Amino acid sequence: MTTSTARNATRVMTAAEAVTRFVRPGAVLGMGGQNIGRCPMALTHEIIRQRIGGLTVVGCNLSIGMDQLVGAGLVRRTESGSGNLERFGTTFCWRRGIETGTLEHEDYSHLAMVSRFLAGEMGIPFMPTRSMLGSDLLTPAAAATSPTRGERPGKAVVTDNPWHPGECVVLVPALLPDVSIVHVQRADPIGNVIIEGFATHEPEMMRASRHVIVSCEELISTDEIRAHPERTTIPFVYLDAVVVQRYGAYPTSTYGYYDYDGDHVAAYQQAARLGSPAIDEYLRSHVWGCATFEEHLQRATNRVGLDALDASMREMM
Repeated sequence: MTTSTARNATRVMTAAEAVTRFVRPGAVLGMGGQNIGRCPMALTHEIIRQRIGGLTVVGCNLSIGMDQLVGAGLVRRTESGSGNLERFGTTFCWRRGIETGTLEHEDYSHLAMVSRFLAGEMGIPFMPTRSMLGSDLLTPAAAATSPTRGERPGKAVVTDNPWHPGECVVLVPALLPDVSIVHVQRADPIGNVIIEGFATHEPEMMRASRHVIVSCEELISTDEIRAHPERTTIPFVYLDAVVVQRYGAYPTSTYGYYDYDGDHVAAYQQAARLGSPAIDEYLRSHVWGCATFEEHLQRATNRVGLDALDASMREMM
């Protein structure tokens, strides 16, 4: 494909097409969103619907989407800074998996995770940081100090700053997800992305990923993107698929579009806290039992169509 053709080729596809094409069993899956904001729920539901398992899920604060993947039995390992839904509590399926030993987890700080993605996007093997120094995230079992040649270090290496001996730095390994999923406000057909509000680790993660799928609230023209180039967060060269999905972050919020649905988050948390069979019933009702994400939206809100949901969300903002 020539550069000219690539610049004009549409990357718009359905969630089912994008997940089938780019998410493989055993993949390292980067997840966007944070807490109860802009989590990629429509794409997460499609991965669950297709039962793609053996995943390693990575991100800063892995939230409700990760927890649903764990509840569906599709995750073998996570690497993150935390797992919670703010005032709604921890991610209960995730916590249960760690406590019972059915789920592997590597604990980093948020800054350390961003640093790992930054190393990945820069094409270097590791990134120095002062993050995690003085914390119990760097236990003797978790971090090696100046490993010998050929020895595999732990999750991080504590070493001297070569320009200031006696001053410690932490080396964290680069992280390159096989595929990342992110929900955004706007994108154009060829994959230029606009993220409004917080962006957290997403720009670094997307640039470090081998493949990137975004879902968006609005599909806008490339002419509009070119009229305001300073608003583009990620250019098309990093994108593989654009899925147009209104309320694609529901029940979490999307800045400028809708607030989170506290009732539905609380209902999910109750099922997740109880575990099986409550979480199994939730997934059967809201994911496996729904052919599309729109069907989930209607079932979750007891409403007919997205226009009614628009009115409800405007009242909440």
